[in-house]
Amino acid sequence: MQTLAVVPIVINAGAAVFPMIVAAIAGIAATVFHPKAFLQLVRRGPWLTALAAGGLVVAVVFGPRLWRAAAPSRAAARPARQIDWTKVAIALIAQAPLHRPAAVPDTSTVTPAVAGSVTSATERVGTPAPQGQDFSRSLAGDDVSPAGLSPLWSFQPEGTVFLGTPAVLGKRIYVAASQVDLGGYTGLFACLDVDTGKPIWQVTEAGKDTLQAFFSSPAVTADGRYVIVGQGLHQDRDCSLLCFETATGKLHWAVKTPLHIESSPAIFGDLTVVGAGAIEGNTGQPIGDPGYVFAVRISDGQSLWKQAVNDPESSPAIDEAGIVYIGSGFNGSAVVALRSGTDEALRTQELDRVVWRTALAQPITAPVTLLGEFVIVGGGNSDMVHSDKNAQGLVVALSRRTGAIIWQTKFEDAVLGGIAARDGMLLCPLRTGEVAALAAADGQILWRTHVSGNSPVLAGGAFTKERAYVVSNDGYLAVLATATGKVLEKIYLNDQGKPGTGLSLSSPQVVGNRIIVGSETGGLRALQGKEGAK
Repeated sequence: MQTLAVVPIVINAGAAVFPMIVAAIAGIAATVFHPKAFLQLVRRGPWLTALAAGGLVVAVVFGPRLWRAAAPSRAAARPARQIDWTKVAIALIAQAPLHRPAAVPDTSTVTPAVAGSVTSATERVGTPAPQGQDFSRSLAGDDVSPAGLSPLWSFQPEGTVFLGTPAVLGKRIYVAASQVDLGGYTGLFACLDVDTGKPIWQVTEAGKDTLQAFFSSPAVTADGRYVIVGQGLHQDRDCSLLCFETATGKLHWAVKTPLHIESSPAIFGDLTVVGAGAIEGNTGQPIGDPGYVFAVRISDGQSLWKQAVNDPESSPAIDEAGIVYIGSGFNGSAVVALRSGTDEALRTQELDRVVWRTALAQPITAPVTLLGEFVIVGGGNSDMVHSDKNAQGLVVALSRRTGAIIWQTKFEDAVLGGIAARDGMLLCPLRTGEVAALAAADGQILWRTHVSGNSPVLAGGAFTKERAYVVSNDGYLAVLATATGKVLEKIYLNDQGKPGTGLSLSSPQVVGNRIIVGSETGGLRALQGKEGAK
């Protein structure tokens, strides 16, 4: 009986495996005859090249047998379907470990590096005023709250996923994206016209290197000359912080790290600061370098300093005194304040780089928001792809000066997107599928609203005086009443024929009477409000 049972299993296995063998042969052959993809595959690691070669040998040796075994199934087979590249994207991001280390105890601690005040203006590099853009809130004036939204344009290159938030300056939009290529994902960086969505320039290479995929969101210098962005998805190595000339798209400089840069850069005068996040193994522990924060001089690409911080995949914020605030993620679970002066300046004044470090109950991976004397951060033990089996989340307000916890509000799952702030209110995206409004003074929950069932809200929102704008990970842009959280309208952002797999992670931007937002399968989109909408 057992022998008879084996035969159909083998035959069915051959029929099931045959399409994968054919796909493997096609993929390997295409890679070999596609120089850019082949070189990229070699760069990703010799084991990948060996695996490809081994796959080719297996296909050649066993292919004919499997062809014969699969013959009956082929006769009744359906027409071949195109590859769903969005599934490839989520598979890449899902390489993050499923099992994270336990969170630190719920007793939070503050560790000042040295006694004394925070860094003075003379200790840092650059001009006195902080520069760059705060992507956590609307770019529009208080009198404009787009409503009655309708499509204006879409920038939708084939096989392109927009995971980050576009930067808007004047009549230009700067956007980083991830494109399908053989052997994985590559990057696309583009400058678009804000009125038409037409490319002014777009690049896919940095020098002689193919751009790597982008999760980081770009930032533009105050003078509009340069745009800066980090490279890499969660398991990528050897990524770079890149600076392009805004006029032409020409690479100004690249600073390489052995890690990836999912953090979005902050700009302060002639200084940019970003976090290089850890690459974690199946145990959740870092493989190699556990992560660090680093600073680069924008004018010439000179690396200025580097500070060890565990898994700083949060996006930093810099205050008017040049203090950098950034979250420490998995294996860190803290917020850290850093002086931005050069190593030489700090040595001269006998100051440590670290002003304070406050340990928290959960990893802090959301972008940092500054509001008055508060440092506002979100966190939790889930990530963009996986919800922890014992999920927990929180929003915390800390003192900018001391790092002391002013208040904290707990949630049933993580807060991973940026927290928008205005008029004494905080807009918080929740992995539970809700968006919550909190009172900035004490963290009291004012309202909570589901956006698209239980689909997580992973991207930060934006809001004006009257309306809030948030995106669910299944691709819906929701417009809510700021005062009550009532959903006023919803717009589907993905391509109707390609619903996606839950990678709508781009935060919306309010630009005049328009919303600019990235999507998973529908491209970068501009939605126009009705004339005179308030």
